[in-house]
Amino acid sequence: MPGENLSRDEARERAELLSVDGYEVALDVRSAVGESASEQRTFRSVTTIRFRSAVPGAATFVDLIAPSVDAVTLNGRELDVAAVFDGARIALEGLREENVLVVDARCAYSRTGEGLHRFVDPEDGEVYLYTQYEPADARRVFANFEQPDLKAPFRFTVTAPDDWSVWSNGAEESREGQVRSFARTEPISTYITAVVAGPYHYVTDTYRRGELEIPLGAMCRKGLAKHFDADDVFLITKQGLDFFHDNFDYPYPFGKYDQAFVPEYNLGAMENPGMVTFREEYIYRGKVTRAAYERRANVILHEMAHMWFGDLVTMKWWDDLWLKESFADFMGSFSLAEATRFTNSWVTFANNRKAWAYRADQLPSTHPVTADIRDLEDAKLNFDGITYAKGAAVLKQLVAYAGREAFLEGARRYFKRHAYGNTRLDDLLSVLEETSGRDMRTWSRAWLETSGVNVLTPAVTYDAAGRITELAVVQEGEPLRPHRAAVGLYRLTDGELARYARAEVDVTGGRTVVAELAGAERPALVLVNDDDLTYGKVRLDEGSLKTLRAHLGDITDPLARALCWSALWNMTRDALMPARDFLSLVLDFAGRETDIGVLQMLHAWARSALTHYAAPQWREEGGRLLSAGALKELRLAGPGSEHQLTWARFLAATATTDADLQLLEGLLAGTARIDGLDVDQELRWSFLEPLAAHGRADEAAIAAELARDDTASGKRHQVRCLAARPSAAVKAQAWAQVVESEALSNALVEATIAGFVQPSQRELLAPYTEKYFAAIERVWADRSIQIGMDVVRGMFPGLQDARPALEATDAWLSAHESAPPALRRLVLEARDDLARALRAQACDAAADRAPTAG
Repeated sequence: MPGENLSRDEARERAELLSVDGYEVALDVRSAVGESASEQRTFRSVTTIRFRSAVPGAATFVDLIAPSVDAVTLNGRELDVAAVFDGARIALEGLREENVLVVDARCAYSRTGEGLHRFVDPEDGEVYLYTQYEPADARRVFANFEQPDLKAPFRFTVTAPDDWSVWSNGAEESREGQVRSFARTEPISTYITAVVAGPYHYVTDTYRRGELEIPLGAMCRKGLAKHFDADDVFLITKQGLDFFHDNFDYPYPFGKYDQAFVPEYNLGAMENPGMVTFREEYIYRGKVTRAAYERRANVILHEMAHMWFGDLVTMKWWDDLWLKESFADFMGSFSLAEATRFTNSWVTFANNRKAWAYRADQLPSTHPVTADIRDLEDAKLNFDGITYAKGAAVLKQLVAYAGREAFLEGARRYFKRHAYGNTRLDDLLSVLEETSGRDMRTWSRAWLETSGVNVLTPAVTYDAAGRITELAVVQEGEPLRPHRAAVGLYRLTDGELARYARAEVDVTGGRTVVAELAGAERPALVLVNDDDLTYGKVRLDEGSLKTLRAHLGDITDPLARALCWSALWNMTRDALMPARDFLSLVLDFAGRETDIGVLQMLHAWARSALTHYAAPQWREEGGRLLSAGALKELRLAGPGSEHQLTWARFLAATATTDADLQLLEGLLAGTARIDGLDVDQELRWSFLEPLAAHGRADEAAIAAELARDDTASGKRHQVRCLAARPSAAVKAQAWAQVVESEALSNALVEATIAGFVQPSQRELLAPYTEKYFAAIERVWADRSIQIGMDVVRGMFPGLQDARPALEATDAWLSAHESAPPALRRLVLEARDDLARALRAQACDAAADRAPTAG
């Protein structure tokens, strides 16, 4: 990997020297099908680049990662390939003012989801191709200047089998035999160019708005066609286009709008203009909840927002990655709430997305929203909870600070001023200052250019009559930031905990008095950051915490309830609340949660609390309590409801007792039944994994299930279940497949890791602590960065949550100070999670020793 890196300084120097007039890229992918004797399949890639040099006679390089290069011609002069190509770069010397470069190469199909990924469907043997480049993998498919600020128009030509369809960013203009030619694009960055090819199932529609007409397309593998609800995809797409046209005053600029749901995808989705790609898991093979459809809709709108924030206007370098990702994350929830049926999307944002941000912002690798990105490895790791979710939360705070219309008018001016160009932070701040009249530089220094999360706590005093004499918001953390926040007062009436007073205030410094609430009657609950206007962890005063212990389920407003759950979870993670107390709250009140997305988040938090934060000596009892609670709620849930499905999945995830496992066996065999619960194929796999993990489903049982579901999805489930079995030999085989071999695709690496790491198998996994630290530097050097990240994160001995694992981590860090910074960052993050778990366990163990009232 180090030889494939690109530094910010190198990119800056190249951008000062060059400007690119256009690319012509010809790919021949007919080699993707048929028998191949070679170990590594390759395809022909011929690239013509027309570019200018500000300094005639200067030298530069073009990026290309390829097994071989057949010819390089610069300005009609054939270069010595062996002398100029090092496997990642082609050196160019003696540039003219105007230059033409032609590179004829053999590039490799990918099995890691980076570059041109080749997938063979086990169901029917069909081959599917798609590209994925962010941040810098277009160079695995064609020669280019791989940096976002060297934009250019592209023309793609693809030669493919007769019976295939092919798509790119531009519409298909012509076809002669097997050769398809596509329309020239507007100037775009290399990382958002795209090609999708294969026998995809393709559905079309049209978006019309006045004289504007946009052809719409949606595609998936043929094997998923029967599950593909394209009508709903098009509905959300049209609602999103309406919303963005209404608010951005800049028509969608890239012609057609295709959306491809592709196999073995590394990301959620990618905003290639005119050819958006998504992971095919967004096509649901079984029954799912409303929350799943909301997540898909959010991703569709997130990628659509990128057509303006990121594609039309692009950051100069990855330092300002937030200029596209933070905006897209915010606009996804914003448009979802205002333009679709998912009107409660801000509840999901508060409970789910911000939890991701709070975790990332407390890691040792935390960074400002606008980050210091030294090179491409840094960039890859910064697609994180800060760049996405914290950045989106900060933008939500900006809307409260500057005003909605000022924010949107700033966006409109930004698009018109910088269309098809590249920008930095100051370019956006200047237009927002124009439209809001606010000091955006000071706001930016506080929110975008510093790291860390503040903690907001209410401090309340009362008079003898029980009325508030003073309510203040105490802010902790560095730096102390300006927050536009609301404080809500809640009282219990007729079994409902509802808000009766609210004040919005500018929180500044360490202590801010909320004068408007003086004189109010004593509340049962004081909720700082009511309505979730700002970004910060919320603490609860003693009286409010006591109220929640008894009445959390009585809060009538779903957003307020979600914010209270978030506060309690952060207290658990910060070792301020014993894990068993949090789990008790889940058992008492999760069954009353109406928002299905919040309920699913509570289930995830409960599992994490039990696995990582509960005292080891209490885990077994805690597991029994959780599974018993899951079964109770499953039987109480409405037949056929999404709550029933959610509790069924939670039961599978927590099943530990013989009775639980017998029930899962019965549901699979059809000898047990729960009224209204449809045990479809996806749910069958959910039930089979815990049976495999507890030694009650052997290889033959897993093979029999694969025979029922002999599909690509079924194969991933099978691999995960096989690796989950409680056997030293199984674990050794899984380790070898992931760490010692490159035979598995990225999707099967992910599935094997998921099966390997089972909380009930800590003793079986203990021997891999030493092996992990012996292997990771080699893995990082030899494998692609995506697989390297998967292995380093996924195989870290986090379940060995005792002091020796922490000491082993510290020993590796001390002995490998010169290891690649991105690798050290991943290990430091995992170490922080482990140390946090040990602190939380100590807090939970102290609950065992606490004296009881006599």
